[in-house]
Amino acid sequence: MDIFGVPLAFLAYVFAYGLAALGCGVAVGRARQVTDLDTRRGLVALLVGSGGWAALQLAFLVAPTPALGYGAYTLSLIVGLTTVGAWLYFASAYTGRSFHRDELYRRLAVVLYLAIVAVKLTNPLHGWYFQTAFVTTPFPHLTIMHGTFHWVVTGLSYALVAVGFFMLYELFLDADYDTRPLAALVGITGLPVVFDIVGFTSDFLIDINYEPLGVAVFAIGVLYVFEEEFLAVQLTSGVDAPIIYLDTDDRISHYNRRAERLFPALDGATGEPLDAVVPPANTELGDRNWILDRTDDGETEHYLVSDTRFSLGQTDIGRMVLFSDVTRTERQRRELERQNEQLEGFAAAIRHELLNTLQILSARIDIAGTAIDDGEVSLARESLQTASDTSDRMADIVDDLAKLARYGQSVEDDEARTVNIGRIVEEAWAIADVEDVTLSIDTDAELTADPERLQTLFVNAFTFGAHNGATEISVAATDRGFTITDDGRPTGDTDPASYFEYGSAIPDAEAGLTLPNLRMLAETHGWEATLDQSYQDGIRIIVSGVSTLEQ
Repeated sequence: MDIFGVPLAFLAYVFAYGLAALGCGVAVGRARQVTDLDTRRGLVALLVGSGGWAALQLAFLVAPTPALGYGAYTLSLIVGLTTVGAWLYFASAYTGRSFHRDELYRRLAVVLYLAIVAVKLTNPLHGWYFQTAFVTTPFPHLTIMHGTFHWVVTGLSYALVAVGFFMLYELFLDADYDTRPLAALVGITGLPVVFDIVGFTSDFLIDINYEPLGVAVFAIGVLYVFEEEFLAVQLTSGVDAPIIYLDTDDRISHYNRRAERLFPALDGATGEPLDAVVPPANTELGDRNWILDRTDDGETEHYLVSDTRFSLGQTDIGRMVLFSDVTRTERQRRELERQNEQLEGFAAAIRHELLNTLQILSARIDIAGTAIDDGEVSLARESLQTASDTSDRMADIVDDLAKLARYGQSVEDDEARTVNIGRIVEEAWAIADVEDVTLSIDTDAELTADPERLQTLFVNAFTFGAHNGATEISVAATDRGFTITDDGRPTGDTDPASYFEYGSAIPDAEAGLTLPNLRMLAETHGWEATLDQSYQDGIRIIVSGVSTLEQ
């Protein structure tokens, strides 16, 4: 079929190679914006070589004389051979290897290239590489009949190119997200080999090099269509963490498998804002890193969230959000923070008690001295006894705080075991200093805890209730913990938080440490202790966050 007297097949070849040369040329400008220097060099060299190869193949097709066609084809072989080295250089750099920097490999490549070029340039003398003949089908052109040396060089070139394919596909397989588009583009790059074979073995295609066509498709694909995936694979190579990629509008574009396992809601969330999956994310994105707390099956994990924009040259492509698991470090940090707050509380309690004790001692000694001067021996004896009791009480408080300080660290796995709440409550009741107060236990639940610390927790609760004017105290289980309720004085207008502050002296100076100690013991188990503000028939302590409660 002809168009204006020109064979359609000829026009198709001219169009294909012209478009390949143009595509490689256009892609060079984009490739020069790739951030990584070695990847940029390899990719630019590949595109320049392939573009020149395509242009010379085009010149070979349209050459007005056989001599010009012969010269164009010989130059195309010389230029085309450079693409093998450029491909290997690019593949090595892109996949994070160092073969392209090895001086031995470089020198061997130069020597081998020059030797092959020498054979090609002297081909008119020996004809080892190729011979030509003019044919008229499917259109008039100079056909190539390749010699033995050509097939040796071709086999070596294909073997070397296959090494580059291996490096790329290995990286794609190791990547933790969908790299199928990139794998397909790499496959298209190698597809022209099939065309070469068809052209050699049949008349369906002419016998010419088709490789520049594949490189052009690859270049346009990775630099204009899938540029985000192309850069992301290299940026995150070896990064063993969940990653979410956002477009320029900070909407989810894609993510790796680790991110999907961490956030199942990512499935089907492409195009949605990030906070549709990670609620606080969009308000936190920016220059600073932040900690994301995520609870799954009662276990809280902590992730350091960092994000950065990545671009191709001056063009923003999107944002990469990385979630680094810092659970162990963050737990240690929070444990140290809790212990520091606890020590500050102990210091405040001791300071408060010491000042009270000194004031009482000073006052009682003054009273005793005055009573002796007045001859009131019994009053002096009573005042001195009060001073002694106050001193003993201070010593007991210090001993109790020292014991609690030993309990202040978080409960370790080897310290916890399954205990019955009712049994622990009964043991604590026998130890607690309570009079004229009754106990009711409305639970037979079991939980995992350190028995001694849990017992001490209940002792503090019962001591508080007795000093709060309670006549009855009850213990009951909830879905995620338990409650301790008394019928003593309600909180009223008092801030519930003050009940848990060291030195607050609520309900009185003697029992002012009980609820702060109770909260501290709860926190060592990872629980939370609060007051039920809606309960006004007394005081109800709620201990929640117990993940191993069995009713």
